[in-house]
Amino acid sequence: MTVYVPVGGSQRTLLPGSQPAGPVDPNEISSLTVRLRSRGDPKTLVSKAYELARQPLAQRQYLTHQDLADQHGAEPADLEAIEQFAQAHNLEVVRQSAATRSLVLKGRLGDLLNAFHADIQMYRHTTGSYRGRRGEILVPQELAALITGVFGFDTRRKHREPWHLKSAAVTDDSTDHGVPSTEFASRYNFPAKQGDTVLDGTGQTIALIEFGGGFQDSDLQAYFQELGLPVPAVTAVSVDGATNSPTTSRADDGEVMLDIQVAGAVVPKANIVVYFAPSTEQGFIDAISTAVHDTERKPGVISISWGGPEIASDPQGFTACHEIFSAAAALGITVCAASGDHGPADLSATDWDHAIHVNHPSSDDLVLSCGGTQIDPDSGKDVVWNDNTPFDATVHGGGGWASGGGISKLFPVPDYQSAASVPVSLDGGQPGRGVPDIAMSARNYRVRVDSSEVRSGGTSAVAPLMAGLIARLNQAKGKNVGFLNPFLYANAANGVVVNVTDGTNTILNTVQGYNAGPGWNACTGLGTPDGTAILNKL
Repeated sequence: MTVYVPVGGSQRTLLPGSQPAGPVDPNEISSLTVRLRSRGDPKTLVSKAYELARQPLAQRQYLTHQDLADQHGAEPADLEAIEQFAQAHNLEVVRQSAATRSLVLKGRLGDLLNAFHADIQMYRHTTGSYRGRRGEILVPQELAALITGVFGFDTRRKHREPWHLKSAAVTDDSTDHGVPSTEFASRYNFPAKQGDTVLDGTGQTIALIEFGGGFQDSDLQAYFQELGLPVPAVTAVSVDGATNSPTTSRADDGEVMLDIQVAGAVVPKANIVVYFAPSTEQGFIDAISTAVHDTERKPGVISISWGGPEIASDPQGFTACHEIFSAAAALGITVCAASGDHGPADLSATDWDHAIHVNHPSSDDLVLSCGGTQIDPDSGKDVVWNDNTPFDATVHGGGGWASGGGISKLFPVPDYQSAASVPVSLDGGQPGRGVPDIAMSARNYRVRVDSSEVRSGGTSAVAPLMAGLIARLNQAKGKNVGFLNPFLYANAANGVVVNVTDGTNTILNTVQGYNAGPGWNACTGLGTPDGTAILNKL
C-alpha cells in the first residue's frame, strides 16, 4: 500500500466569504505543474544574487542560462521518476524542463487526484466561481523528497483590479486622454543619450507578464504612429495554453495595452515579449519561470502588473516564486512589480476582508517594488497617489485608490533596507521587508485599447515605466543592471532618487495606512527615481 505524505508548505485555506458550490467534475481535463528539488542549494542562488548586486557593475559576472541549469536545475533521474509516475496514473507529460525544474502533467481531474491527493471543491465568491483547495497536498512517500510544489488544483484568479474600474478612478468627463509615458520619462530624467547613442531600447528585450485579454496590432499601429514613434516589435508567448486573446470588454485588454504602450513609448526599439498565462497561481509561476528561463528571447527586465495579498497563496507558492526571482537576479534580469492600487488594503471594496495586506510578488526582497505618486497641481511636486475616497462597493470604481505599501509578513527586513528606518507593520507590530522601493506617477496615462483612447494608470503603469528605464540603463551600460535594489538604497543620499514627503496611502474612513515623510516610507519607498543620476552612478 502506497503511503502518502504532505508536500511541505502546501497548506492552503479558502478565500474569505467562499460558499460551497458542489463537487468537482472528475472528468474535467486539467493540468498540474510539479516543481522539483534543485541539484544545488537554493539558498546559494539567493546569496549569489546579493553578492552580484554588491559588486561594481563592470565587475559582475552573471550566470549564463547553461550555468544556471547545470548548477541549479533538476536531476534527470528526478524528472524520469515523475514521468514514470505520471504515466502509471494515465497522465500526459505536456512539458518538462530540467532548467525550470518542472513538469506539466495533464489528464482527467480524477486521475490527477488519484496521483496527488487534495481536498478540492467548487466555490462561489465575489471574484467569481473557482475550484478551491483546502489543507495540504499529499504525494507518495517515495517521491516526497523530489517534489517542492504542486500547482493547479486551485483555480482562484490572481488579483488585478478590473481595468475599466481603474480607468474610472483616473478619468474625468473631459476629452483629455492623458499623456504618453514619454512625458513621465522626461519628468523623471530618464537618460536620453549615451554619447552619440540614442537610448531607444535597441538590442533590449522587455518581458511583460499577462493573465488575460490581449493586444491588437491595429491599436498599436495607430497609437505609436500618433505619437510619431516606431511601432515596437511585440511578440506573444503562450504559457499553459493561454494565448493573445483580445476581447471587446476592455477589462483585461486594457491592462495588456497599458503595459505595452507605457514600456513601448519609452523604448520603441526594444523587443517586447508578452507572456500570456492562465490567471491562476499555476499560471503565474509558470509565466515568470518561462520568462526567466527563455533562452531564445533572453529578456533583460520583467514587468509584472499583477499580484495579490500575501495571504492569497501558500508557502510552496512563495518559495517557488522566490527561487525563480533568485534565478533572475543571478542571470542579471531585473524584476519590476506593481505594489498594488488599494493602499494597505490591497483588495478592492468588493473583496476586502477588513485586514491590512502587502502585495506579493512586490513584497519579495528580490523584486523592485513600484509604488505610485500623483502630481500636486499647486506645487507641481510628486505626492502619494491617493484619490482620498473611502471604499464603497456600490459606486462605480469602488473608491479607495491609493499607492500600495506596507510591511511584509513573509520576508524579513533585507540587508539593503537595514539603514532605511523601515517601521514595523501596522498589523501586528512586527518588522519586515518594506514595500515599495520606488514610485512614479500612477495617473494620467494615455492608452489606446479596442479602438478607443482613454486615460488609465495605477501602479500597474509604474512597473512597465520602470522597466523602460531599466532597458535604457542596460542599453547605455552595454550590460544588464540586474538586481538593482541594493544599489538604489546605497545611493539614495547621492541623488539617484527624489524623496516624496507629502501624502498618505490611508484609505479614507476605511483602513489606517502609512504616511510619507523624509527618507524611506511605506507609500512611495525611497521616492521617485532620477534616471540620469542612476546611470551616472552605476
